[in-house]
Amino acid sequence: MALVSLVHRAPMRSRRDDVPEGLAVDRALELSVCGLGGALIPPPRTLDEAVEGLATTYDDRAARRLRRFAEVSDGAFVWTRESDGVYRLGRLAGPWDYDASPGAAAADLVHVRPCAWARTAFAENDVSAATAYSFSRGGRNFQRIRDPRVEPATLALWLESEG
Repeated sequence: MALVSLVHRAPMRSRRDDVPEGLAVDRALELSVCGLGGALIPPPRTLDEAVEGLATTYDDRAARRLRRFAEVSDGAFVWTRESDGVYRLGRLAGPWDYDASPGAAAADLVHVRPCAWARTAFAENDVSAATAYSFSRGGRNFQRIRDPRVEPATLALWLESEG
């Protein structure tokens, strides 16, 4: 696994109004996954089926979001925030899968990838300004944090937390 990789924000906030904020993040940390919502019936067996199902059931944007998420390289860093505002840092560690369990549906966290989460939680003043800014804008999309300073800052925090 490369030491320096791309960095993404992963808010894991459902687009469904009936899902409590923070439920998906709590589930992701508990199960060592990172993911997106968008339940599909029947559950897809492949990524292509999932992308097609999202395009049909939701829209093309949802399908493109899933494809981008699934194509991010293993080892890429992801930042999320717990409901109390602390930041959590993880590294993607495997391919896309569909979680058809009732808990995944309840949290709207069904499109998942294995993720190794750091043991340390970080306050806002610990993370890079670019990371904090990416969350301050709001939004629910998984997306790359493009500031060139974010990669070395994130790597340093990862190494510190794993030390």
